[in-house]
Amino acid sequence: MAPTSAPPAPGSSSPAPPPSGGQQLSHGLKQRHLSMIALGGVIGAGLFVGSGAGIAAAGPAIILAFTLSGLLVMLIMRMLGEMSAARPASGSFSVHAEKEIGPWAGITAGWMYWVMLCCGVAAEATAAGKIVNGWIPGVSSWVWVALFMAFFCASNLTAVKNFGEFEFWFAAVKVAAILTFLVLGGLGIAGVIGPGAPGTSNLTGQGGFLPTGVSGLIVGLLASVFAYGGLETVTIAAAESDDPRKNVANAVRTAVWRIAIFYIGSMALVVTLVSWKDPAVVADGPYVTVLRHLGVPGAGTIMEAVVLIALLSAMNANIYGASRMAYSLVGRGQGPKALAKVGGGVPRRAVLASCLFGFGAVLASKFWPDTVFTWLMNTTGVAILVVWLFICVVQLRMRRRLEREAPELLTVKMWGYPYLTWIALAAVAGILALMTTTEGNRQQLYAAAVLVVLLSAAGLLKQRRDAAAADR
Repeated sequence: MAPTSAPPAPGSSSPAPPPSGGQQLSHGLKQRHLSMIALGGVIGAGLFVGSGAGIAAAGPAIILAFTLSGLLVMLIMRMLGEMSAARPASGSFSVHAEKEIGPWAGITAGWMYWVMLCCGVAAEATAAGKIVNGWIPGVSSWVWVALFMAFFCASNLTAVKNFGEFEFWFAAVKVAAILTFLVLGGLGIAGVIGPGAPGTSNLTGQGGFLPTGVSGLIVGLLASVFAYGGLETVTIAAAESDDPRKNVANAVRTAVWRIAIFYIGSMALVVTLVSWKDPAVVADGPYVTVLRHLGVPGAGTIMEAVVLIALLSAMNANIYGASRMAYSLVGRGQGPKALAKVGGGVPRRAVLASCLFGFGAVLASKFWPDTVFTWLMNTTGVAILVVWLFICVVQLRMRRRLEREAPELLTVKMWGYPYLTWIALAAVAGILALMTTTEGNRQQLYAAAVLVVLLSAAGLLKQRRDAAAADR
């Protein structure tokens, strides 16, 4: 199957031609690449640093917040795994949305995800530049931002196996870091290292397990949801692997224990070992705070290096994911045709366009920080929830179609279908409703709503024009 075209109808004997009319994307990713992409995809700067705000808001109940959001993400990934294993495509959920709902849905979900990834590149490059500038203050952070952007743009312009290798080793470092943290934290709880076994004093002794009430839990829940964003990239990458159906199935099946261990496990360690009221949890990050508490020398520098690797890994993955999503969209007639050209098995123009948009967002942060950049970043906070809504609706429709027309393609099945899908759909809608309770989150909703309306309107207009042209 050509990984970038809409899935052929069941029974089709041959795949659709590549959208550029020429070379297809390569299949240079191996199972080990996808396994590490899936493994490292759940370990990002949001976990190492951003989770501190959630802990400060929810207290020990952050464990419950990450558990609830983790369960939701598990369901979303299982749905996405079912669809991607059945019909692998580099456009992933955007391709499925187009087929099951209509072109307007593919356009809205796909381009919204593209904007989110490109803005993520800008945020990650800026944060990485600041870290290195702290180590080498004689070189401006903007120089480092430009170097990082240029390097990862260049690496993504070459063979896809280079992307896979970078992500493999980035993920290996992140996995080693989080596993080391879990081991040290476990020893700290047992009293083997650090000032002594804390018992349950930090969990129940400072206002109880839910010290800030339901409102604090809501804030922690929202923070935890956004920390999970980016897991979808593995289903995009699977289309360029040597065995898409098998590889994406294996990657998704192992997502459950990764989420449980890395996110929920580490949050439990943090709030057990240190007070949720400690200002350092937010100022320095929860992991640095715990390592210092345990007496690990150079904890701040070690975690800075790990966070830098996490940021660079996210940049690399976001450029890759954005370029493949753009390539898939334009290949289906949902964007500028010029971006569909492939060279060396890589959609180089789509890579360049994604990097240019990301660098434009970086410039916006410098010249229009309170207008253009703020609006762009606000849209990204909600974009992942919009994508998850589409995934739920599409899975409900696609599963019925597959059971009727091609049941043999259901090698990965959503648990408890359709009940758990409906529960996940209600949960995503509930999170969006919860966002209306605070001013900052309302601003994100408004910004995202503008983008959703614009993309949906453009998609519907194109859909009607295409239908009218077909009738002539």
